Amino acid sequence: MNVKNQGLAGVVTTDTAISLVDGERGRLIYRGYDIRELSLHYEFEDIAYLLWEGVLPEKEEKNVLKAEFKKHRKLSSEMIKIIQLLPVNIPMMSVIRTCISFLGDATFNWPPTAAQAVKLTAAVPVIIATRYRWLKEGRIIEPKDTLGHTANYLYMLHGMVPIESHIRAMNAYLILTMEHGMNASTFASRVIASTESDMVSAITGAVGAMKGPLHGGAPSEVTKMLSDIERKSNVESWLRRQLEQRNKLMGFGHRVYKTQDPRAEALKEITSSLVEEDAWLELAHEVEEKAIQLLEEYKPGRKLYTNVEFYAAAVLRAVQMPDELFTATFTSSRIVGWSANVLEQAENNRIYRPQAHYTGLVPQ
Repeated sequence: MNVKNQGLAGVVTTDTAISLVDGERGRLIYRGYDIRELSLHYEFEDIAYLLWEGVLPEKEEKNVLKAEFKKHRKLSSEMIKIIQLLPVNIPMMSVIRTCISFLGDATFNWPPTAAQAVKLTAAVPVIIATRYRWLKEGRIIEPKDTLGHTANYLYMLHGMVPIESHIRAMNAYLILTMEHGMNASTFASRVIASTESDMVSAITGAVGAMKGPLHGGAPSEVTKMLSDIERKSNVESWLRRQLEQRNKLMGFGHRVYKTQDPRAEALKEITSSLVEEDAWLELAHEVEEKAIQLLEEYKPGRKLYTNVEFYAAAVLRAVQMPDELFTATFTSSRIVGWSANVLEQAENNRIYRPQAHYTGLVPQ
């Protein structure tokens, strides 16, 4: 392989004002705001508005956005029919991809708009919940207009209004996973948008990229690890056994962050106030503390800290999210970042046209 930057690693492809991923300092910034502040003090709708519009919403702007979200939660009868008729063995990510394509009517033209982003973002969690309930029980739970975006998703999945602590933890998780720089799916969305294709096509392409296990791999391995440990009394012995067998501890270490993952730090802070209400979260905190201690003992100087997948698994399990919906739920938040990037691409568009290094034969 003669390519210096295989996979475009380290190559800057565009300017962006949407987010900064600072791996050396362990910072994630959305539109000039530290992710910790945003995840601790704001709702999903606030941060979606911030990424799309560049500023946090005033009260009336937020009310208007919430009303738009609620309007687009109502799926058409044709969409519901598609969700019901898709074969049982179709993965949820493929269901999302198909349903987003179905939404791409003539109103989705160039240039893309924030209103289009709202419509798609509002629909995705409803699509997930509708498909899940249909396969599970053969019935559908209608959206509840008195609930916000996050609470309504949990309500439609479980059929009961979620408790406040679960709404708060889930809200933080969704905010923390909305945007994360020029990752594979975001880059895919911008490449498609650069051809002046519509937003639905760009988001469908991003979903296709997210479906790949190298990118959208869910934190189910962390869930399995915590389930295997089972109780606090087993933590140290289980972790030592894994490290002595040279097995990887899932949820620790990150390709980009060379210090603490700021998303994990924020989720840890959110969940620390909930450990008395949830034994699963209490176990997760115990595992993290002991694992970091043992990683320094067994792998000194490696600086292996908790990544977002660790506490994502803890939060998703605490709110009783089925393992098979982990990647789909991640997608329901990342669609905000994708659409924000599509909007930014359209502002100063130039079609992407990189080159490839030819390694084949040349005729004499």
